[in-house]
This record gives sequence, C-alpha cells and structure tokens, in this order.
Amino acid sequence: MKTIGIIREGKMPPDLRTPLTPDHCVELMQKFSGIKVVVQSSPHRCFTDDEYKKKGIEVLEDMNVCDILLGVKEVPQEFLLPNKTYLFFSHTIKKQPHNRPLLRTILKNNIRLIDYENLVWDAGNRIIGFGRFAGIVGTHYAFVMWGKRLGLFHLKFAHECKDMNELYAQYDGISFHKIKIVLCGDGRVAHGAIEFFKKLKIHHVSQEEFLENEYDEAVYVQLRSEDYYERRDGREWDKSDFYKHPEDYVSSFEPYYKKADVMINAIFWRDGIAPFFTRDEMKSKDFNIKLISDITCDIPGPLYSTIRSTTIEDPFYGYNQFLETETTPFQKSYIDVQAVGNLPCELPIDASKEFGEQLIRHVLPNLLIEDKGDIIKNATIAENGKLTDRYKYLADYVA
Repeated sequence: MKTIGIIREGKMPPDLRTPLTPDHCVELMQKFSGIKVVVQSSPHRCFTDDEYKKKGIEVLEDMNVCDILLGVKEVPQEFLLPNKTYLFFSHTIKKQPHNRPLLRTILKNNIRLIDYENLVWDAGNRIIGFGRFAGIVGTHYAFVMWGKRLGLFHLKFAHECKDMNELYAQYDGISFHKIKIVLCGDGRVAHGAIEFFKKLKIHHVSQEEFLENEYDEAVYVQLRSEDYYERRDGREWDKSDFYKHPEDYVSSFEPYYKKADVMINAIFWRDGIAPFFTRDEMKSKDFNIKLISDITCDIPGPLYSTIRSTTIEDPFYGYNQFLETETTPFQKSYIDVQAVGNLPCELPIDASKEFGEQLIRHVLPNLLIEDKGDIIKNATIAENGKLTDRYKYLADYVA
C-alpha cells in the first residue's frame, strides 16, 4: 500500500488551490490499486476538510504516514519531511535567489523533488499547469483596469466571483469601444487570454490590420517572439537560437507600442532577452500603451514598468514613466500595471479541477506504474541527496 498525501499550503499568503479535489481523490484510489489518499487539514483550501471527509477521504495533521506528498506552491523548509517524494512548483530552475535555501534543505533531507514545471512532452510542451487560468484572470484584469481608468464600467475582481460563469456573466451588456490590445505569447497563458477574448467576442486582427487600421470596436493582435524580436545582424529568425543566444537579438516591438492601448504580457522569459522597449521609449510621445497586464511578472524582466509584484487584495499600481517610479493608479498621464504573481488562485475551484484532471490522466500513471518517455525522471530535480544529471547546472546555485 502506497499513501499519497495532499499537503496544506504553507507559503504565505496561503494559496487556496489544491492538486486534487475530493472527487479526484476518490477517482485516484479507484483507478490505481494499492493506493490510499489522505489530506492534511487546512482552513484555507478551496475545498473544506468536511468535503473530503464526506467522500471518505481521511483528514490528518501528521503526514509522516505518506510516501508521496502533493502540493501547489513552494513548501516552507520547516514543513519538509525527510526521505519523502514531493511534487510542487519549486521555482528553483531559474536559480531564483529566494528559493536557494529551499533546494538546499531538500538535498540535505534526502527528498526526491519532482517539479510540475518540468513535466513536459517530447516536444517540450508542459504537461500540467495553471497557465490557462492565469491568462483568463490576467486578461479580465486588463478590462477591469480599462473600466476604472476611463470610468466607463465597473467589474468585480476574479476572486469576488464564485467561478468562471459568474466572471463572464458580468460582461453582459458592456460595450467596448476603440481598444487596441496587443497580446504577447503563444503558450498556455496566451491561449487562456485568447479563450477570454473569444468568450467576449473580441475581434482578432492580423498584424498588418492592427498597425494600419483604426477600429470602433475592441480588437486584439497576438504576437509570438519572432514578431517582436529580430537578429542584430539581420539574418533569418531562428527560435531555437533565440532562446540559446538571446544577446544576439533586439526588440522590434516599436510599431506595436505606437498603436496599442493595452498590452498583455504572457511570454516565457529568461535572463538575457532584451526588454520589449527601453525606458526612454516609454517616455516618448509616440508611446501609446496606457495599461499593461503583466501576467508573466518576471522581475527583473522584459518590462521596466513591472517594478514589483502585486497582490490579489491590491492588484494595481501606476507607473510614472517619466520619473521611473510607482504612483497612484488610473491617472491619465501614466501607465497602469497589473502584476499579480498568483493569478490562478483567484479561480481556485476551476483551476484545481482542471489541474487534478491533468495530474490523474498524464502524470500519476507515470509516477505510480511506468515512467513512459522518462517524464518523471526528466522532471526530478533532486534525489538521494543529490541533484540529478539534468539539473547539475544548479550546483553553483546551491553551493
């Protein structure tokens, strides 16, 4: 008998999401023989302890009985149990300084760490994640900000809605006039944004149409990295080379910041990639972008206006591009910014349901039965007190 435990989210502020809903726990035990699922008691989880108990799931405080522990966000070091297998988003693979002690503790305590972010198909696409909901909520906030900035309409925050149905329902009867939106990205987050646009019937236009035409309605254009970066030497674009040698590429985003009212950032970013635009460009009279929903929220990253991440309780700030400082949001002369770092947490029930389905369908069979294609092996950062071969590049990070 192998025991899988759903741990309480310990990082503050507490995340409301869960890797497995009560129904998922039942499904998991029915699908895999010899598996028991238990849940650590939590006052914050979007599904209550009683909801798990009603499905016959044991709710515990001490998780030492578990072999495998599933969470969502980083586990605080003091809560890590030695010699266990953990699955969560560790946010260590980019050598994030704030999580260096976490990875050191994992190695010291002989913990096997499997990071959700590193679970990928052969083509490199991520198997599991909350990106779709980050895209949906981040795009919703762009419209919340637009309504506040112009005083045209009022929309509830995502976390004030019970679910996505209520989120979308509040758009009934709202008309959007003359908004040109540039969406950057082509992954899960960007496709969540596109799903939102389709639901609101926001018209998609080509790059040429976006740059050449004016509209009486809301429109958006989607840009991929090859649309706003180019080689310094003028040679042909090469996506693989771009991510290997970003220093050889410069931004070609200028035509879009001159035409867009709203920017939604949903890209994958890594250190060394040039920013979308410079600080001086943001001060130019030709810079037309009035608000930015930075869903990716890399700091430092491709947007100088993202000077800090924000919270669900206080998601917006203004950016005075002339003084390069934060200011009060929704002032005519400055840029408004949304930079919430945990957007999917605003629709925790919907996000948890989809995440758990992906986990049961695509991940746990490889973990519990046979690791086809080395999916689990390739996502394992640490094991037996050492970094695995794939992640040896983190040695100087934890040294």
